[in-house]
Amino acid sequence: MNVERGVMAIAGLFVFLSVLLGWLHSPYWFIFTGFVGVNLFQASFTKFCPMAVLLKKFGLKNGVVFDK
Repeated sequence: MNVERGVMAIAGLFVFLSVLLGWLHSPYWFIFTGFVGVNLFQASFTKFCPMAVLLKKFGLKNGVVFDK
């Protein structure tokens, strides 16, 4: 697994869990869903993703997107 696949997997998990929690528990969880979406959107333009930095520190190899 490389950094890009890790970012997509974690973002997908976060979106799924926050939508589930927003539906079952409190609509305030949808704020977290929005945060994940905004972060993915800005990462597509800036090529900076905090989760990618964290995954690199855990030893995942770079792909082609977050190669800075």
